[in-house]
Amino acid sequence: MSLSFAISESLPRRAAHRRGSASIRIVRGRSACRAAWGVMLLVAALGGRAPAVEALPPIEALPPVEEPPPVMYLPDPQGPAGFVGLPSAIDPDPLPEWPRWFAGATGLVMTRTLPGGTATMLPVAGVGQLTTADAGASWPGGVELRLGRWFGPWQQQAVEVVYWGVYDLGSSASLATTPPLIDAIPQAVGVTVAGLPAAVWLQDASLQQVSRSDIVNDVEVNWIHALGPRPEFPPRRQQVHVAWLAGFRFFQIGDTLSVVSTAGDPAGGGLMLQVATNNNLFGGQVGGRLDWRFADRWRLQVVPKFLIAGNALTNTTTLTGPGGTPAVFATGTPVNVHATGAVFAWLGSLDAAVAWDITDRWSLSLGYRLVGVGNIAQADGQWPTVIATPAGLSSIEAGSSTLVHGGFAGFESRW
Repeated sequence: MSLSFAISESLPRRAAHRRGSASIRIVRGRSACRAAWGVMLLVAALGGRAPAVEALPPIEALPPVEEPPPVMYLPDPQGPAGFVGLPSAIDPDPLPEWPRWFAGATGLVMTRTLPGGTATMLPVAGVGQLTTADAGASWPGGVELRLGRWFGPWQQQAVEVVYWGVYDLGSSASLATTPPLIDAIPQAVGVTVAGLPAAVWLQDASLQQVSRSDIVNDVEVNWIHALGPRPEFPPRRQQVHVAWLAGFRFFQIGDTLSVVSTAGDPAGGGLMLQVATNNNLFGGQVGGRLDWRFADRWRLQVVPKFLIAGNALTNTTTLTGPGGTPAVFATGTPVNVHATGAVFAWLGSLDAAVAWDITDRWSLSLGYRLVGVGNIAQADGQWPTVIATPAGLSSIEAGSSTLVHGGFAGFESRW
């Protein structure tokens, strides 16, 4: 039965109750009538019938609660677990994807400058004269090896160990005369070989040959401090990267000159005079590294270094006859004199290269190297003018300089 019908039927019944029954009294207030009329008007305006309202079961009929309600996603921050719902803290190493170790291998092709030549013979009219400069420095090959590691969360500090060397820089030159007219420099006064005077080979020789064989070795242990991110890795928006370096450096440059004078038939052998000079520089160096990225994976790299070093000098002079027979002074002492000395020296080097970062872990480089060394001893400056006593060969003179230079190409791997 609709609400409007129920209310409309209740009005005549109310009058009948008032007239026919004294024992039943129904008291209705004016407010109730007003509310009833308001409901009737609302239902009429809506044009529908009031839906039946489903009664809810009593609380006693609900099923019992067997488990406690779930806990909050964020527990009490004062508890031992803290805010476990929040993300973990930032990794203490923010660049774990950057490889820390690096190693490289490089091929070298280098030469060196030489001092003015020293004469090894008296001039011969119409033939000429040999000097130590005629045995020039060639362009032999060498190798460079590098190993290092970056440290720190931002990888701005590194330690590297570097070795490079060039071997057998030298050549030879010879001069022959017919009849034999070559007088060697030096002459050996009172020196004998197997009982024969050394003058047998040093005066009126038919052939003289001068040869050179030099060597360069370099060992470095450097600490590197980068002022920014490493240039091998993205992002590559920064074009210029600068790093400083300081460390220990050992540099060796040695040269060996030999002259063979032959009398008569060359098959019989000759008398060989050899002068071997060695410089061992060691000390602290400073330098830097500048990388300019001019393309996405291309860099121009410049590495200057400067070293103030102590220089331990040695010079050895020997004279031997055919078959390696030692020559002896008039006193019977072998002509094998070793001299030593110590001075301060300096070294400056500059590497300029173009590097191609093929990937984040592999790079190729091609460049040129200059190494200038000052206040050193060279075999040309130790060449004797006469061999008579051991005292005449026991001194060593420094004060000269040389420039070692050449190209290099290699690769670097990072892991």
